[in-house]
Amino acid sequence: MKKVFLILIASVLVSGSAFAKKVKFAVDMSGVTVSPLGVRVTGDFQTAAGFPGGDWTTNTLLTQETADTNIYSTVVDIPAFAKYEYKFVNGDQFYEAEFVPLESRVGYNFNDNRWIYIDSLANDTTFVGAIRFAGNAPKNKKLVRFYVDMQNETVSSNGVHVAGSFQSWNAASTIMYTFSDPSAVSVYEVIAYVDSLSTYEYKFYNGNALINTEIVPGACATNSNRSFTSVNDTLMSTVCFSACSACGSTSIAEETVASFKFYPNPTDDQSVFMFDVPINKASVFVYDVAGRLVQNFNISNQSNFTLQRGALSAGIYTITVDAENTRSNVKWIIK
Repeated sequence: MKKVFLILIASVLVSGSAFAKKVKFAVDMSGVTVSPLGVRVTGDFQTAAGFPGGDWTTNTLLTQETADTNIYSTVVDIPAFAKYEYKFVNGDQFYEAEFVPLESRVGYNFNDNRWIYIDSLANDTTFVGAIRFAGNAPKNKKLVRFYVDMQNETVSSNGVHVAGSFQSWNAASTIMYTFSDPSAVSVYEVIAYVDSLSTYEYKFYNGNALINTEIVPGACATNSNRSFTSVNDTLMSTVCFSACSACGSTSIAEETVASFKFYPNPTDDQSVFMFDVPINKASVFVYDVAGRLVQNFNISNQSNFTLQRGALSAGIYTITVDAENTRSNVKWIIK
């Protein structure tokens, strides 16, 4: 009987740890006056990682690294195949948490947390790099956020991936995530960090093998691939799988959506876009004066949304809202 009991304990321990994954959270505090109470990370992973006090507490203290004393980090064991949200805190009070730039935010319901999806049980440590406190990317890197709409596809059980020259064309390593019920919202996204002022080619994959590649139309192809140049932290346009533009965009009329209000404009910090009636589904794009996409997000069943200035400099921007086969454009002036 004793032997059976020991075997049962061993099997529970093995099965309990089989879904755990090592994840390294790290922040670069360069240029920031570090609190004497230390640097911390808070998020919805803390309970799963075994930290006392539960999720979204400031109990998880980071350790100052010796190779670069500006970097503070910790390695945790948390379940794989899950999305986690988090923030870094300079001190031990939640009001001392960083202000996460728009490009890095979860983005739904105006949530301003960082996020990461853990999709592997490989015997290694998931580490995206030491992100600058209140910044978008690690030192000398740029953020790029990819979006693909799979509404015309049957999504593979192996998930949706992106691969390209920025990650050695590995079709299995960069899985994309959807924040909503895939049966209702079909846009998948992922954040990657790339070298500045470099040009990359890439494709989306409905699955996790090179054979699952999309066919990029010639009108938007470079060597049969998509491409981008990493000048700034960038939210890419949402494109339809195997298409050059958004799904159904060819039927969009150049007309104004049901009447709306947009205020304040000019602004110093944020402005509100308010429709007379709730919009079922829409994509929002913000372009700078050079026509570069600087912000991109989706809304659903909303009568208003808030545009945060974030890292945008003073200037004039064009906001385009594609909603229910109509389009509106408005100038946004940031002082």
